Amino acid sequence: MTKMNSLVKLMLMSILTAGLMTLTACSSDDDELNEVGSPTALKQQAVQTNRTVLVYLAGHNNLTRSLEKNVEQLKEGSKAMSNGTLLVFVRTQDLGKIPWLARIENGQVKDSVSVNDLGIDVYNNYACDPEMMGEVMNYAFGHYPAKEYGLVLGGHSTGWMIEEEPDRKETRAFGHDTGDNSTGNAKWINVTTMVRLLEKGPHLKFIFADCCNFMCLESMYELRNVADYIIGSPAEIPGNGAPYEKVVPDFFKSSAFYTSIVDKYDAAQRGSLPLAVVKTSEMDQLASATRSALDIVQDKIGNGYANTKGLIHYNYCNDREKQFHQQYAVFFDAGDFFLSQLPAQEYRLWKQALDRAVIEKRFAKQWLTCKSWRLFYTDFEMTREKFHGVSMFVPQSPDGAYGEYYASYNQNIRQLQWYQAAGWCN
Repeated sequence: MTKMNSLVKLMLMSILTAGLMTLTACSSDDDELNEVGSPTALKQQAVQTNRTVLVYLAGHNNLTRSLEKNVEQLKEGSKAMSNGTLLVFVRTQDLGKIPWLARIENGQVKDSVSVNDLGIDVYNNYACDPEMMGEVMNYAFGHYPAKEYGLVLGGHSTGWMIEEEPDRKETRAFGHDTGDNSTGNAKWINVTTMVRLLEKGPHLKFIFADCCNFMCLESMYELRNVADYIIGSPAEIPGNGAPYEKVVPDFFKSSAFYTSIVDKYDAAQRGSLPLAVVKTSEMDQLASATRSALDIVQDKIGNGYANTKGLIHYNYCNDREKQFHQQYAVFFDAGDFFLSQLPAQEYRLWKQALDRAVIEKRFAKQWLTCKSWRLFYTDFEMTREKFHGVSMFVPQSPDGAYGEYYASYNQNIRQLQWYQAAGWCN
């Protein structure tokens, strides 16, 4: 009888040991995530949290190392968050690492799933493909239901711009994935395509666009029905992006979260990055006010084009030559344009509508840029009066040595709803 009891105990101990080994093998850590193997599937969340936030890092480009550091910052920031779910998707240039989606909690990666497990062939898809973005977002928000949702976009961006080339159509707004195949074709996702994608998912409390030139009225208007608030910069941002170790807790605050985000971002950049927060419910009223303002501008310029000399511009589109050309300026400060074009009373009326939409902004005398400030940003003065936090494209003459750029921009802008709503007539 004693021998039988000992045998039973031994069997039970073996079973328990095997069970513990199985549980240990299923837990995810950094080493497991870095393997091209079989990551742990994200677990279906049973309890609804207040907010689920997905950080989507499209880093299959020259931002790979910066975005990898952002993941470490996200882990650090997660230690101070509460009553929320933080998810991160990462695609880098390291071909040995399959893109993965993971949950981060208390400074650690808790569980993850690779895009292969989602049925996506990573070698024929891009982080900016609607298919990949859609599958990742559906899986993330479907497995982690919440009362509210947030989205963070990390990577490159060129605002509203759409570029067409003879052999392919390259859409530009977010991402810039260089791809794994031999064709050499880079891809972006157009803002209009992104909107159609986001419309299929849950309504977003906010979009934090940690990427260049995102805060343009054209994109804000496209996104007005999919998110309540949009946070970002009208200008180029530094490669290291936001201080995620500090702003992650703000992603889950119930109120004034956007103020905390821009305050901490502004402090981290020591006041050298213009920032803004847009309340999208005000974008229709702003479009209406802009239409009225542009009627006055059109009467003033007739069939010609508005003078943009001396206006704040947040980027330009060609650096092949070591000198600045006005024709390359695309993202003009929206308020600076109307300040220069409208009578004082009409400008004040328009700005009232803008101030209801741009509820936060942080001024910067100049900002970090991959181009030389002294070469390319000497044609305007950056002042608090001229700075309004968001940009807007102003159609320009297609004539002249560099007019082919504006001929393309003037045509492509017509694909965006803002063009019709705001009343451009050229």
